[in-house]
Amino acid sequence: MGDVADKLAYFQAITGLEDADLCTEILSAHNWDLELAISSITAPDGGRPSSSDASAAPTTAARPNREPLDDGLVLAPNGSNQPPGLAWKLVTLPFSIITGSLGLISGAIGLGMWAAGGVLSYSLGMVGLAGASRAGTTPLVTVSPSVSEAMDFVASFERDYGRVRPHFVTEGFMDALQRSRHEYKLLFVYLHSPEHPDTPAFCEGTLCNEMLAAFLNENFVSWGGSVKASEGFKMSNSLKASRYPFCAVVMAATNQRIALLQPVEGPKSPEELLTILQRVLEESAPVLVSARVEAEERRTNIRLREEQDAAYQAALEADQARERQRKEEQERLERETAEAERKRKEEEEARERAAREAAQREAELAKIREEKALALGPEPEKGPDVTQVLVRFPSGDRKGRRFHCTATIQSLYDYVDSLGCLEVNGYTLVSNFPRTVYGQDKLSSSLKEAGLHPQASLFVEIN
Repeated sequence: MGDVADKLAYFQAITGLEDADLCTEILSAHNWDLELAISSITAPDGGRPSSSDASAAPTTAARPNREPLDDGLVLAPNGSNQPPGLAWKLVTLPFSIITGSLGLISGAIGLGMWAAGGVLSYSLGMVGLAGASRAGTTPLVTVSPSVSEAMDFVASFERDYGRVRPHFVTEGFMDALQRSRHEYKLLFVYLHSPEHPDTPAFCEGTLCNEMLAAFLNENFVSWGGSVKASEGFKMSNSLKASRYPFCAVVMAATNQRIALLQPVEGPKSPEELLTILQRVLEESAPVLVSARVEAEERRTNIRLREEQDAAYQAALEADQARERQRKEEQERLERETAEAERKRKEEEEARERAAREAAQREAELAKIREEKALALGPEPEKGPDVTQVLVRFPSGDRKGRRFHCTATIQSLYDYVDSLGCLEVNGYTLVSNFPRTVYGQDKLSSSLKEAGLHPQASLFVEIN
């Protein structure tokens, strides 16, 4: 098996890969070393390349953060590129690589040697690492390997074939699949084999056809990947890509599985590919519409529950506010009642105290009047030494009494006080003709000395 054809045939027989171009690329990546190339595909430990190989392809050797699962069945393509019938709607494939297929990662590492220099420099430039490496600074943005590969593919495709193209998303396959699920669209997958002779014509004449690109952009979520990159290489094995150019239409299913709706292998004209895509879209429309309706019903139910919860919460808060207001009103009334009761008791106590004080003052005044009346002694009989005194009060009342002429002016004040006719304490005894005031300076004078004998008429003047 010394010649190239024998090595290629032997490699295809051992690995089961049908694409001769892909096998040639893998063998070339391993310098046509059959043992190394086969171990990179079949070895349980993934056939790790040597340190020199790993350093030659740092970009494609990176393992994506989110890897599609591939441990289930995938619909095999048929020769006529027709869907396999009604069963395609129900077939799902788990997207996790089985233990034996772990070697595919190493295969991707080997393939990465083909474009290590160009892809590395361009991808570093896309994420801002090239300048950072030269300047010795840290990049401002860090992206996952799968996103980096998607960005590299989109940039390379646009550079080679222009801007009129499908809008490939710059994210990993699983993220693109979830995007299509959330947008209720199918996922259009394109696996790019840059070394295949039919690739340039297919990209320029078919994928970049304005009508086809517009149709894809409107009705599909598009994802593309290079088979020389890690995720693109794994997807080529997961989807059993045996002929390039390779496209496929998939949709998200349950339990992190996908349904392969239509593989499209080999070169196709824009009209042929558009016809296939239209047919798949029409056949999948009921499923997408049903999913959209179910999602809308779920959103409606969630919104209704949220509205009901909000209404209940609002009613509860209103009830709580009313209850708080009722309690506050009740507490206010209780405080007012307690305050009124306190004031009533204070007023009642004040009245009682005032009454007691008034009674006490009255009792004291009565006692004083009694003491003063006793001090005056009995009223003397008429005689030459007896003075007749008449006292007129502000109220118009008149009171009279006889006193010994030797009695003092103070005796007249004691007499007036003993009568209890005045509500005030401050007063003065005054005579009119002539006006004479008998104040404090004359209290000790006798009636005779004061000129009030044998009779006197005095009136009370309030101070």
